[in-house]
Parts: sequence; C-alpha cells; structure tokens
Amino acid sequence: MANVQPTRGDIAAHPDVPEMRDRYDRMLGGRDVALVDGPVFLLGLYCAVSPWILHYTISQPSLVTHNLIVGIAIALLALGFTRAPDRMYGLSWAFCAMGAWMIIAPWIVGESPDAGVVLNNIIIGAVAVVLGLLCAGTASRSVPKR
Repeated sequence: MANVQPTRGDIAAHPDVPEMRDRYDRMLGGRDVALVDGPVFLLGLYCAVSPWILHYTISQPSLVTHNLIVGIAIALLALGFTRAPDRMYGLSWAFCAMGAWMIIAPWIVGESPDAGVVLNNIIIGAVAVVLGLLCAGTASRSVPKR
C-alpha cells in the first residue's frame, strides 16, 4: 500500500521566506505604541464632550466649540495612529503641541473661565502632552536603521 500520509516540509527552504520575513517586519515594526492608541482616542472623546459633562455650555460658548473641534481632531489622530501608524506617528509632536494649546486655551479662547473649566483643560492638555511624548519617543525608537 502506498504511503498516504501528508508530508510537511521545512518552510525555511522556500524561496520566498526572506521576502515574507521582511514584509512581516515592516507590518509589525511601528506597532510598539499600539497600547497608546486607545487612551488617545478616549482623551479626544472626553475633550469633545467635556463641556456638556462639566456644564459650561452656556457660560463659555466659544470654549465649547473649541473643545469640541480639538477633541474630534485628537480622536481622528488616534484613529490615524491605529489605521496608518507608519505615516501618522510622525504627528506625535503635533499631538504634544495640541496638548500645550489645550493648557493655555481657556485664557485665550474663553471669557474669564472659572476654576473647573481651567482645571479640566489643564488636565486634558497635560495628559495629551504625556501621551504625545510617549508616542513620539516610542515611534522614534521603532524606526528601522538604514
């Protein structure tokens, strides 16, 4: 009777192995910051809805619009980090700048904001700066050497 057992060869001898390894390395090369994508997205969502959570929609209408737009921008940046990390992690420094802007925005955009509004924006801005620095630092370490 003939041997009908399937034989499995070693794939190391396959001619496409180096190309497959290179492709695998390129696909996973920039994903060291994947754990930061979720918190960045949540920070953007909180920034967008914080005027309604803290109830300053009537007293600070310009800051409401500002936080909504910046929050949506942060959330979209996080989605970009997730969707196209190789292209988007270069914008980590822009995310840091957005965080610094959030810290000073109550005095520039708002009209005599109260302590709760100021503290909210300072916390959002500080967390954005820290997450941006974390993204930028990890992305700079994961760039392949040429």
